Amino acid sequence: MDFVGSHILSVDQFARGDIDRLFAVADALAPFARRERITRVLQGAILSNMFFEPSTRTRVSFGCAFNLLGGDVRETTEVKSSALAKGESLHDTARVLSGYSDVIVMRHPQEGSVAEFATASRVPVINGGDGANEHPSQALLDLYTVRQEIRARGRTMDGLRIAVVGDLKFGRAVHSLLKLLALFEGISVNLVSPPGLEAPSDVVSVLSNAGHEAGVYHDLGDGIHHVDILYVTRTQEERFASPEEADRYRGLFRVNEAIYTEHCEPNTVIMHPLPRDSRAQAQELDEDLNANPNLAIFRQTDNGVVVRMALFAMILDVVDQVHDHARPVTWYTARRTPSGLGTRS
Repeated sequence: MDFVGSHILSVDQFARGDIDRLFAVADALAPFARRERITRVLQGAILSNMFFEPSTRTRVSFGCAFNLLGGDVRETTEVKSSALAKGESLHDTARVLSGYSDVIVMRHPQEGSVAEFATASRVPVINGGDGANEHPSQALLDLYTVRQEIRARGRTMDGLRIAVVGDLKFGRAVHSLLKLLALFEGISVNLVSPPGLEAPSDVVSVLSNAGHEAGVYHDLGDGIHHVDILYVTRTQEERFASPEEADRYRGLFRVNEAIYTEHCEPNTVIMHPLPRDSRAQAQELDEDLNANPNLAIFRQTDNGVVVRMALFAMILDVVDQVHDHARPVTWYTARRTPSGLGTRS
């Protein structure tokens, strides 16, 4: 694909070569994400963050990514605080806000809403999640994390063994990740969920049509055995007809240190798109795993910034100019030393 000026609406847009190019840019931008260098390559550019569903990581990391490239961010965080609450259409909202912006990130509860918005936008639009449909940037950062973790163990993505656990019916991050995994070779996927929350058949068919193994499991122990990556997701309660219906599934598939030790290999990487549900009745990824060095969930969130920086740099065509606008960091930061004692450039 040609990234320059493009909407990012679905992982279906990406070929494997596109992923390789995006991740190469992310690798090059890592010093800026780690605050080792500053760049102002997007100085004067404006991102409109339009989030009509709750969000912490996606909204803030998109904003941070744009700021770290030197751009400014404007945010709308609720339908009731926008003209949509007064009956304005997505078309009209898109026409207006694209006149104020250079790029827009949008999250909306209705499937297909971001694509509808993009048809009227005069600037590139990135899908920050549309209902239970897709979450392409989350899948890209998840895939980047898998690559980084597997690479540290001397492996490549081809031949990956992964278990995906939890609400696979409504988990849009899972849907997008599975489609991206199909671009690689020899992938083995264990789809582990309670009965009734299986992955949609059209998503599974993407894997099987590409020649990958995709096994369906309803037993947690069987499903997480002999894998490189254990990817857990929460019950997507906001997608259910009622809280009571979601409660039937909450906490059924619960991974803790004892279960991990019994069923997983010693170096199995633990991932989760977050938020993990830490309420007592849920705990799909128990807090007793926090000290486990294979828990990659916070490395995963850090990777969200650099991958989203790469998307912005490629869409706005500034990849080759980033270092021309770079300079050293001037402030104290604890992020840059293993001891955490901090340093100043």
